[in-house]
Amino acid sequence: MRGDRTVAEEKKDLEEQAEACKEEKAAENQPEAEEASVEEEKAEEGGEEKKKPAEKKILGKRKDKAIEKLEEKLAESEDKRMRQLAEFENFRKRSEKEKSQMFEIGAKTVIEKMLPVIDNFERGLQGVPEEEKEAPFVQGVELVYKQLLTVFDELGVKPIDAVGTEFDPNLHNAVMMVDNDELESGMVAEEMQKGYLYKDSVVRHSMVKVVN
Repeated sequence: MRGDRTVAEEKKDLEEQAEACKEEKAAENQPEAEEASVEEEKAEEGGEEKKKPAEKKILGKRKDKAIEKLEEKLAESEDKRMRQLAEFENFRKRSEKEKSQMFEIGAKTVIEKMLPVIDNFERGLQGVPEEEKEAPFVQGVELVYKQLLTVFDELGVKPIDAVGTEFDPNLHNAVMMVDNDELESGMVAEEMQKGYLYKDSVVRHSMVKVVN
């Protein structure tokens, strides 16, 4: 024993003093803890702020990719549209050409069937005696013949030049070779049957005699 105080009492005093010291230290450290907490909060806010630009960058890349895909689809659609327009234009031109060819084939067929009629008119008029050419019947036949020639001309049917021209196998059909002192070799001396063109296309070749 020390004086009037017991060991237990002294121990209790020491414990109280130790507890008081702890409280004082805790009070002193509290501002630091608060500062640390504030710094941690700032750090977290800073992290969030850092995350936001990163997220924006990712979103921007996604938008760019989406725009690129849309542009590719648009380009493909435009390419298909242009191809379809080109195909339609080619089809239209081809159809018009085929129609024109079919019309020409039909017209040539009709003209070819009409040519013997023209031939018969010419033979009949050539066989009329000179003294009968002024007869009303003969003049009527001649008028019909001239009207047929006018209609043929309006349709684009033209007689092929033959006598006095150079022989052309594309226009003339040589059936005989003859001697002729007035014409050079290879020239057409006589036309036996008249040939005709329809719009620069041969309907019937001229049947001719050619100089040797």
